[in-house]
Amino acid sequence: MPRPPKKFVPTPFAYHEEIELTIDALTNLGAGVGRIDGWVVFVPFTLPGERVRARVFRNDKNCSNADLLEVLAASPERVAARCPLFGECGGCQYQHLEYASQLAWKSRQVGELMQHMAGITFRVNPCLSSAQIWNYRSKITPHFEKAKDGELGPIGFLAFGRRSQLIDVPQCPIAMDAINTALPDIRAGLRARANSFKRGATILLRASEGRVETDAKATVCEHIGGLALQFLAGDFFQNNPFILPAFTQHVATQAAAGGAQYLVDAYCGSGLFALTLAGHFQQVVGVEVSETSCEWARKNAKANGIGNARFLTAPAEAVFASINFPAAQTAVVIDPPRKGCTPEFLEQLVAFGPARVVYVSCDPATQVRDLKQLSAAGYALSDVQPFDLFPHTRHLECVMTLARDGGAL
Repeated sequence: MPRPPKKFVPTPFAYHEEIELTIDALTNLGAGVGRIDGWVVFVPFTLPGERVRARVFRNDKNCSNADLLEVLAASPERVAARCPLFGECGGCQYQHLEYASQLAWKSRQVGELMQHMAGITFRVNPCLSSAQIWNYRSKITPHFEKAKDGELGPIGFLAFGRRSQLIDVPQCPIAMDAINTALPDIRAGLRARANSFKRGATILLRASEGRVETDAKATVCEHIGGLALQFLAGDFFQNNPFILPAFTQHVATQAAAGGAQYLVDAYCGSGLFALTLAGHFQQVVGVEVSETSCEWARKNAKANGIGNARFLTAPAEAVFASINFPAAQTAVVIDPPRKGCTPEFLEQLVAFGPARVVYVSCDPATQVRDLKQLSAAGYALSDVQPFDLFPHTRHLECVMTLARDGGAL
């Protein structure tokens, strides 16, 4: 038995003790959950209903974590992973789970988060699939460390469960075909000039209009419906173009329901929601803290002939002091970073009191945290719709629609 780490807690299991257990569920982080005498054990890459053998590497106050050693009785939902690096690379969590079950579990996990974190029970719509479930990512950012003895080591992504160890990724089955076609030459070019790098680096590969851009400051374009939205290759933009038409249409439908005439798009980026929704409203205001993204939103409005949208370069908290829309006729779309909204923004949102709030999030946990505050302020859920922008991973986008109690539904 290897020597345990210094901070290892030796109960209820010894370090690297091998255990057998049945998996009951999946966490929103993608790990299987089982119990031994009521004690919770998390085992990645396992599925509900499976009997597995695992090796414990950490005991916490109320749970343990273990590595999968063997599946003793497999779930009928288990499938062969497409990527040979699955289980080693930290990018995907669900390649071993049939796709229909991935969608079902993602919907269930959103509902469980609402119950456990906010005490809210509400029907979650079935998670909507991407039109393409492989080769869908339009952007990847592999990493590498400083060369040793004139040679680069792995060029890829963090190994599963590690904070610094990289795993070499020559191809990625969730990246778009154009990226995988370009990747061998890009990797070879990096290795050929290994000594020119004074430190490790992250490289950008952004697929756009049939080419792959590696310059973060280059202009790229995404087509959504009849709109062409340009932005800098290194700026944030949703990375699954195959689901964006359905995604933006749903947000439009929810925001305009009940007859709202005005739209505020907080955290608007280069204008994805503000511009795709503009045709449903009399006036639109977007706010974005990134100066380059906000400038592209203005350029995109002009290039697409959209005259009823204006954009403010400012923190989201500043938007309500800059508009004079009647709150009872206004919808607010929120699409914050993964960390969610600031308390200051939520306080100002509630003080403004729009008729509807459509909250888009890539992290349902922080979304539910904010939902709790909005619910306490008098906003009630009317729709919860997950979207699978990231098949075969634990990640999803969730759109929650709230209406002010007594307001338009």
